[in-house]
Amino acid sequence: MQHAQKKTWPGRAVIRRALGAMAQTALVLLVVSVVSFMFLKLSPGDPVAIMLGSDFSRESYDKLYHELGLDRPLPAQYAQWLGRFVQGDWGSSYVSKQDIFEQAVLQALPVTLTLAACSLLIALLVGIPLGVLAAVRRNSWVDLAASAVAIGGNAFPSFYLGVVLIWVFSVSLGWFPSMGYVSPWSDFGTGLWHLALPALTLGAWYVGLIATVTRSSLLEVLEQPYMAAARARGEPEWRVILVHGMRNVLMPLVTVIGLQLGGMLRGAVMTEVVFTLPGLGMMITNAVQTREYLVVQAGIMMTALLFIAVNFTVDQTYSILDPRLRKHGR
Repeated sequence: MQHAQKKTWPGRAVIRRALGAMAQTALVLLVVSVVSFMFLKLSPGDPVAIMLGSDFSRESYDKLYHELGLDRPLPAQYAQWLGRFVQGDWGSSYVSKQDIFEQAVLQALPVTLTLAACSLLIALLVGIPLGVLAAVRRNSWVDLAASAVAIGGNAFPSFYLGVVLIWVFSVSLGWFPSMGYVSPWSDFGTGLWHLALPALTLGAWYVGLIATVTRSSLLEVLEQPYMAAARARGEPEWRVILVHGMRNVLMPLVTVIGLQLGGMLRGAVMTEVVFTLPGLGMMITNAVQTREYLVVQAGIMMTALLFIAVNFTVDQTYSILDPRLRKHGR
């Protein structure tokens, strides 16, 4: 007698994956917090001396040192910081006297995300058409020009390109501001005007990368039998390339973009410093100079969380682009 196969509730797999992702995220954040906390404590510099200034007594130094808990063992300091951090009590900056959670999450993070989004948009709008043209017009002057743009974009470090753009378009021509930030969410036109050069600086390298990946992937796809079959059915060439071809290019393209978005966040640090944008990169840089360990730690944790969020988003995008992954329960 055959036993009926036991049915599994479909939502169980979803819950299991969600719990696994949450556990993995917590573990990664825990490791990042421990390593960064220990390195910050071992770094040179005395935050108490910076807080008190150049003229202070030994009594005032010892008192503040004790109030900050710096006389306690490092594991005890870490446990105290972690307990407050997970409760949303990130402390206050002793330079700006501002709540660190408000400074990092409500003020700095939107600037960095807006800069990264504008940079990625520029890279996609320029890099994908450039790669498609280079693949369709292979070995022509269009292909050579696209390759030159791609190599040029990869050749310039972001900090150097930023200085060059400031010199040409801000100092010499006066077309764009060289520093400062206006949120596009409050004033769209002025905000984009201020973000034009920083976004171009950060997105230039990714234009070359996306164009190169699009070209190489599309060249491989164009040689597949189903492309010839689409042409044999009488479909126009633009539809063959954009619908049938680009559908299969999206998977490797999303993979590369996802892997490099972390690099974009790192590049945003230098770009924000060059253009004095009040994002996470500028916040961490200023905090390192003034030995504000709590601010640096908050910035590091926010950056790690962004990395995890990007990887999770890319993983979910695979299921959208390829239905077979949903079928197999990825």
